Amino acid sequence: MNGFSHTGRNGLPREDPPAFLPDALASLADNSFAMPMNPLRWPDETARPRNHEEPGFSQPGSNICLDFHGDPMRARLVVFSDGNHHMALQETLRAFLLKFPEVEDVFYVTTPPRVALQMLQAGCLNIGNLRLSVTPHVFISPSAVLDQLIAEKRMTAYRPFMHSRGVVLLVRKGNPKNISGLRDLLREDVRVFLSNPVNEKVSYQIYTDCLRRLAMHENVPLDFLASPPGHPGASNVIYGDTIHHREAPQALMDGRADAAVVFYHLALRYQRIFPELFDSVWPTGSQGNQHCAISRFGFGLVGDGGPWGSKLDTFLMTDEVTSIYAAHGLERAG
Repeated sequence: MNGFSHTGRNGLPREDPPAFLPDALASLADNSFAMPMNPLRWPDETARPRNHEEPGFSQPGSNICLDFHGDPMRARLVVFSDGNHHMALQETLRAFLLKFPEVEDVFYVTTPPRVALQMLQAGCLNIGNLRLSVTPHVFISPSAVLDQLIAEKRMTAYRPFMHSRGVVLLVRKGNPKNISGLRDLLREDVRVFLSNPVNEKVSYQIYTDCLRRLAMHENVPLDFLASPPGHPGASNVIYGDTIHHREAPQALMDGRADAAVVFYHLALRYQRIFPELFDSVWPTGSQGNQHCAISRFGFGLVGDGGPWGSKLDTFLMTDEVTSIYAAHGLERAG
């Protein structure tokens, strides 16, 4: 994955630049995500358990696809979702398949909302040299995106689904920099990871709003929040490129960052699947969302939802799904 800039690492124009790049972000390339040096080995996250006798191919750095799950040709249900709750969504869709095996598979996408929305609007998405032409039956996302789908007459209504439970600092195992709170983010020897302010506006806004509120509560001057991203004075901050729920732990793994600002449920996931690699720290006032905005998302049917969308709609409102999400650090939205 190239750094966030108009050009790739070889100086050639990127094929998917953001439509608008403010001057204030022009220097983000110096503080951005780059090719992984020590790629994390992510577990299988498909709804239908993988048959390990089938051939597989992936090569970190050139051929790997983590946020497109399942068999689009076999699946009779397609779900587009924002990605930060992918671990709970996988378990939910796997449980749905157990109840309705005739669905055969669920093909689901867990990208930032912007990407899922563009894929729906265009009817396709190019991933390297692979072109996917898939339309969802169910769309899960923050309300602003779902409101846009209603305005475009792609959806008639949606329901509140789940919300996050605060923001934590992800650190390397054993917390080698002894990071205990916001004041440590001001140290010259501590580099901080944040999601991309252009490509992941929703998470970036939630994280920075939370940091500002916590800083006011603790009377800590977080100078790197006072200037726009990319301006001088933020040299200890690095930004993700497009998908921070993969990039944040990778930045720590590669030694590019010492602390990553992430949702509690993401840190919980990383500590469970990579227990030897990561720990987390609650900034004072963050636990319980006393001083933090939370991420809320809902779901709705695209069009008529196809033959299985309404079944999933009903299933997502069950106590079973509430329990699945609670086990992954999220709560049912009111």
